[in-house]
Amino acid sequence: MLYTTRQEILLRLAPRFGLAEARAMIRWMEEEPDGSYNPQEVTMRLLNNEPIQYIFGHTDWYGLRLNVNKHTLIPRPETAELVDAVCGLTSVGNGLRVLDIGTGSGCIAIKLKQLRPLWDVHACDVSVEAIAVAEINAENNLPSGQSRVHFFPCDILAFNPCEPISFDIIVSNPPYIRKSEQADMPRNVLDYEPHSALFVPDDNPLLFYKRIASLQEHVQLVFEINENLGSEMREMLQAEGYNNIQILKDLCGKERIVMAVR
Repeated sequence: MLYTTRQEILLRLAPRFGLAEARAMIRWMEEEPDGSYNPQEVTMRLLNNEPIQYIFGHTDWYGLRLNVNKHTLIPRPETAELVDAVCGLTSVGNGLRVLDIGTGSGCIAIKLKQLRPLWDVHACDVSVEAIAVAEINAENNLPSGQSRVHFFPCDILAFNPCEPISFDIIVSNPPYIRKSEQADMPRNVLDYEPHSALFVPDDNPLLFYKRIASLQEHVQLVFEINENLGSEMREMLQAEGYNNIQILKDLCGKERIVMAVR
């Protein structure tokens, strides 16, 4: 990128995003292949609040290069902590069966398979478009010849298995933001990321967690949760017969991860 173009874009982006973030956006552009994009068009899309990850169709997360689009959430740093929590379970070993519910881009399932290649990892999502993205991401990030993540479409709220499912661990980062919390969210999230992967009704904010908790009799659950609903999560899991319930804080000190056993 020419110096004059760089300075022009910086002057346009800095008032909106701040100098540091504007410079980070320009660095992202400069790392893309020459001629693969129009800097002025990208700048306009950024000023219209479109996430840069969607503009270029990918993001880097926990050592993975992941394709993302309007059908998938952009993976957040706290979700990497969810992966670490699963891998840090003291009771786990080789050959475990793991199910990731609401996989989106496939980030959790793929990273778990990368870190624990002997695990039998399955992942589902209600969006068939998201599943297609996740399968590409698995192909791009996991070694050829290694057994793959088993992706499949599934509406977990309507799921009615013909026979009992059997997993050692179920992990999920389901929708958990109450609709009343939308007012506090940035426009780049509200205007572009899939609402079906974000929001739940105010009067039933734990509906996905309750459904997942009821799926299997003996299982280890690991959830990413709404930081404001830790107490409610604990009460719900206790009512469902779970014990050893732990609520972990993320690096920002927010209650973000719940672990429980039944």
